[in-house]
Amino acid sequence: MNLFGTTLDGAQIAALVGLLATLALWLVVLGRERNYAKWFRQWEADRKARLEAEQGKTEPKREPTGPWG
Repeated sequence: MNLFGTTLDGAQIAALVGLLATLALWLVVLGRERNYAKWFRQWEADRKARLEAEQGKTEPKREPTGPWG
């Protein structure tokens, strides 16, 4: 195989395939980690809202302040 004017032998081709497979695996793991983090943040917010609703806590009404309030 010829790549950019350089002839690659079997070992180099196998190394390239291995590197590409490792990159693909790393990208899949990264995507799953980001999805898990997003899920966990949403779960934590839902849990906090449920606990506050059970305890009867509500956000205090704040009077508008500032130049537009």
